[in-house]
Amino acid sequence: MGKTLYLECYSGISGDMTVAALLDLGADRSVLDRVLKSLKVSGFETKISRVVKSGIDACDFDVVLDKEHENHDHDMEYLHGYHHEGRECNHAHGTGTAQDHHHHEHRGIKEITYIIEHSAMTENAKKIALRIFEILAEAESKAHNVPVDQVHFHEVGAVDSIVDIVSVAVCLDDLDVTEVIVPVLCEGRGTVRCQHGILPIPVPAVANIVSANHLHLKMTEVEGELVTPTGAAIVAAVKTKDKLPETFEIQKIGIGAGKRQYECPGILRAMIISQSAEIDEEKAQTEEFKNPEIGNNPKAENQETKDTIIKMETNIDDCSGEVLGFVMERLMKAGARDVHYVPVFMKKNRPAWVLNVICKEEDIETLQNIIFEETTTIGIRYSIMERTILPRETRTLPTPWGEVQVKVCTLNGKEQLYPEYESVAQLSREKEIPFTEIYRYIVLANKEK
Repeated sequence: MGKTLYLECYSGISGDMTVAALLDLGADRSVLDRVLKSLKVSGFETKISRVVKSGIDACDFDVVLDKEHENHDHDMEYLHGYHHEGRECNHAHGTGTAQDHHHHEHRGIKEITYIIEHSAMTENAKKIALRIFEILAEAESKAHNVPVDQVHFHEVGAVDSIVDIVSVAVCLDDLDVTEVIVPVLCEGRGTVRCQHGILPIPVPAVANIVSANHLHLKMTEVEGELVTPTGAAIVAAVKTKDKLPETFEIQKIGIGAGKRQYECPGILRAMIISQSAEIDEEKAQTEEFKNPEIGNNPKAENQETKDTIIKMETNIDDCSGEVLGFVMERLMKAGARDVHYVPVFMKKNRPAWVLNVICKEEDIETLQNIIFEETTTIGIRYSIMERTILPRETRTLPTPWGEVQVKVCTLNGKEQLYPEYESVAQLSREKEIPFTEIYRYIVLANKEK
């Protein structure tokens, strides 16, 4: 079973940052070296080292080019127009016909495909790399109104871009990544100097990739280009989801360093994640409802199902509302299925609260410790309860403002839909649409089906 990769692009994304982050996650360097040596490309060597960016230890992947292939991609003065007047230099964004390339090799998509197909990459890695190049080629073709198979452009044909993209594909394949989650690409503002002059950020190729592949772009106040065409093409080619699970476990973290110096940290954080145990349990229940044979019950699909639950209860007469609110937050994060308070009057007519916690048996010790730590109670009551559970599953539904998650319960073959609060609330905040308007739309749209 493949791994799930989460790319946190708050400082943007580029090819070298992605390779570094994947290497930091544990991609095999020897596998990568073997593939790079097999490429029918010259004029480069790679260096892998540790650097500190904004106080954070990170992996750095550097493609060192010889003088003939240098493109000043990380020359901050050149990129942002300081000095260098009258000096012509081929920046990696440069795209055009063969005569624009001067001493550079004239590589287009045909030449790139040949290089990939005749390398030591696995078939899966080749597929990933070719898809990244195709997306990049299509974006540059649209930007310059030149057929894809006729353009020769540096962002694809430059040696460092070839090495970066091939390396990303090899590392993803080596890590056995099959799912990639990228919620948003954070981009800077201002302008950047390319072969064709000073261009606004995001540059045309990035804007075209974002548009064609429905990526989520967030403009920040950082002065400079955070998302490179190679970085955008990588995301467009490998992203499978743009939303994280509600809860998840982080299995491993990789930090990749960028070369350019901006106000933001300049790192790409990559995480191998898995859904938390609670989500896995709910998914397993859903699969049982969808496939009755799993539960060895031929009628389970249309029946209610039963299990046991623990109810924890205690009386508290000397805690403030702030304390009780904090206790609820801790209990829910620690695995409680539900927490609520009931106002009561105790002996001597003292106002108090009854704290109720619903949980699974395996969570009792953890939750009781939280109650003892955070409240003044000296005793907790327990009771074991049987409950009936309707078959349910979580689905993602489209709305005019974006996708939302809903819980769907089934009784006697009929489905009832319940929008998930956090999902609706998040969409309401992002789109500035009233919560009730989104909620009503989901419910009414379901009734019309």
